[in-house]
Amino acid sequence: MRIDFVNWEDPDGSALRARQRAEIAERYGTPDSEPGTPPTASDIAVFALARAADGTAVACGGLRDLGEGEGGEVKRMYVLPEHRGSGAAAHLLLALEEWALERGWKRLRLETGDRQPDAVRFYTKAGYEPVEPFGAYADAPSSLCFGKVL
Repeated sequence: MRIDFVNWEDPDGSALRARQRAEIAERYGTPDSEPGTPPTASDIAVFALARAADGTAVACGGLRDLGEGEGGEVKRMYVLPEHRGSGAAAHLLLALEEWALERGWKRLRLETGDRQPDAVRFYTKAGYEPVEPFGAYADAPSSLCFGKVL
């Protein structure tokens, strides 16, 4: 498994994000279930891809800078269904955490939804604990927020 840090507009990253949004839309029955501001090239501090041995991009994820002292927010974590259980997500998340630590970030937070038990299991296993909903997620009843001190 190789991790590549790429720009937001990378074609492989764009394709994986589109797959992620389609899967979320299917789970929630709406094309726009995100309570917060969608990430963009201007607010994502880093974006990464996990690649299989043959170079195929199989997972993606990024970090949004939450401002001085706040650390970052994990955004657009996604693994292609046929690569789930391969370790791609764990490798990717570890690389993002290491990137954050190198920049002096002290913690990461994230939001997932109540129809994503697989994400809840993954983040819990990775050491993330439930936290109070933050920002735009505070008033979103289906939002589940997690955090981790790095």
